[in-house]
Amino acid sequence: QVQLVESGGGLVQPGGSLRLSCAARGIIFSIYDMNWYRQAPGKERELVATINSGRTTTYADSVKGRFTISRDNAKNTAYLQMNNLNAEDAAIYYCNANYNVNTHWGQGTQVTVSS
Repeated sequence: QVQLVESGGGLVQPGGSLRLSCAARGIIFSIYDMNWYRQAPGKERELVATINSGRTTTYADSVKGRFTISRDNAKNTAYLQMNNLNAEDAAIYYCNANYNVNTHWGQGTQVTVSS
């Protein structure tokens, strides 16, 4: 059974940092491209960052220079380091694993940015 379990969300003040984790089970983690998406209330889900199996990374323009995606294949875990958070970053963040036609989603973790 495939499971993606996100953790690390929470409440943070503007300008603060959080690190999200996505622990994968039931897949050959190293061959999957790993993605972080987010969805704010009333908005569509958007792709935030990607790290492919070769460790090439891409970012949405809105997070470039502030967010860093990484992966540890030995731990079957992907990460999203988020720095200098602002109100526009508040959303539910979802982990996604994608390989060819196979795609899997986590349940999401809430990120709230407020003073």
